[in-house]
Amino acid sequence: GMQLQPASWWIGSKATEGITDMNKAFGAVFGQGLWIVVGSLFAFLIGQLVDVTVFHQIKKRTGESAIWLRATGSTLVSQFIDSYVVLFIAFYVGAGWDWRLVLAIGTVNYIYKFLMALLMTPAIYLTHIIVEQYLGKELAASMKKAAAAE
Repeated sequence: GMQLQPASWWIGSKATEGITDMNKAFGAVFGQGLWIVVGSLFAFLIGQLVDVTVFHQIKKRTGESAIWLRATGSTLVSQFIDSYVVLFIAFYVGAGWDWRLVLAIGTVNYIYKFLMALLMTPAIYLTHIIVEQYLGKELAASMKKAAAAE
């Protein structure tokens, strides 16, 4: 829609409110959305592939122990990548932001994600305990084994 020729009345329709070109204002506000979507999709895809890979690499080394390490460790690595990929595509490529601004915002985002991942670690153990108590240790173990085989 942003590539269409605007109606003649549209461009100056908000001039009395200080917006001299509504078409440019519209493009500035809504034009960034596509880059954010593309950046988010790429970041999600890359982040999830990295998360799964790191999770399984940690599990190979630790077996069934250290749930916190594989869950939190894989999240910390994947969210590091996610924090920067989405910003790089959406704002460095899509909006021409300075790379230092992208790095600064990405760093703040990652610090928040890092802290949340650490704070969620007790919830991982609590959920694991509740599921084992509900299913029983034997059934839970056989279900994990069956899921790992697929």
